[in-house]
Amino acid sequence: MKKVVLAYSGGLDTSVCVRWLTDKGYTVIAVIADIGQKVDFAKLRERAISAGAKEIYVADLKKRFVEEFILPTLKAEGVYQGYYLATALSRPLIAQKVVEIAYREKAEYLAHGCTGKGNDQVRFELSWKLLSPQLKVIAPVREWEFKSRDEEMEYAREKGLDLNLERLTYSIDENLWGVSIECGELEDAGKKPPADAWQITHLESRRDPVRLKIEFDQGIPVALDEKRMEAGEIIVRLNEIGKEYAIGRKDLIEDRVVGIKSRELYEAPSAEILYIAHHSLETLVFDKDTLDFKHLVSLKYGELVYKGLWFSPLRGFLDRFVEATQKKVSGEVEIELHPQVCQVIGRKSRYSLYDRDLATYGQGSKFESRWAEGFIKILSMGLRKID
Repeated sequence: MKKVVLAYSGGLDTSVCVRWLTDKGYTVIAVIADIGQKVDFAKLRERAISAGAKEIYVADLKKRFVEEFILPTLKAEGVYQGYYLATALSRPLIAQKVVEIAYREKAEYLAHGCTGKGNDQVRFELSWKLLSPQLKVIAPVREWEFKSRDEEMEYAREKGLDLNLERLTYSIDENLWGVSIECGELEDAGKKPPADAWQITHLESRRDPVRLKIEFDQGIPVALDEKRMEAGEIIVRLNEIGKEYAIGRKDLIEDRVVGIKSRELYEAPSAEILYIAHHSLETLVFDKDTLDFKHLVSLKYGELVYKGLWFSPLRGFLDRFVEATQKKVSGEVEIELHPQVCQVIGRKSRYSLYDRDLATYGQGSKFESRWAEGFIKILSMGLRKID
């Protein structure tokens, strides 16, 4: 019997995928990735078995997610149209794990439960083509006969599947770096998101500002409020603090890989805090040309991640540039949180290029104002006829 390894989320689509593939004559191995989402993994395992999976792997990928995917992207400050790439970052990791299991199980096929109009199909399949092009890919949702969620539910009932699925208003994807929300009332781009669309952040629960001190070592967060922690612990803690101030909320119209404009909500408290703090430190230690070029790299890096090109050669080349820039991104940044506001109030580094004696307008300035006249003349030479 043909063997297929399926990236299994436990929702309706991937659960129906298990049975549909089984009906087509495949032995299905389900891979469930634990990347920090708040779900009952035992229940997901039971659901996969109920659907017909012959083997289920539950892979704890949180540490790997932080160290191999989140931190490189944080150091690059990769972003796509305002989005911190939480879901996009998780897909190449899951794809990588599915390939590992496929080799272990000697499977010939890989499968996902993505729709034909979303980004994730691109991210999974590009990752698989770059990692293991000899394995064949099956995308049941693009191939099967079901035209709606209701038809999928009817199929599950006919097959006697005990999926115990609640009907959700929104399509939600969560991991420890952020939450993405779409569908339902959000498809009306002119309408304010309903309060229940936001999954983790709270707008009214906290009012008094809070101050945080974050220490970085070569671009990596290593301490929070002078307490040394692993980066993953800092991310979790900042999520807990930041969600009480609705930090990291985004309501975006973004351009999907397939060319459709989509309305998405995002919640990423720790990502927003760390990006703001990290960038503040870079402005302190980078010269202007490096800072300007790093901004261009950040945009390209984010685009590559969003489009599913994590394993592309270019992303690897950009990583080498980013790593070289991060050698002096060490120091402390003090942040103050207000409702929906994350503000830097101080930063310091032993590599700081800021010189108060040059910048001051007070007494003791080392800057000679008369220098400016010659500088301006030289700067304007290409713009005027020289007298």
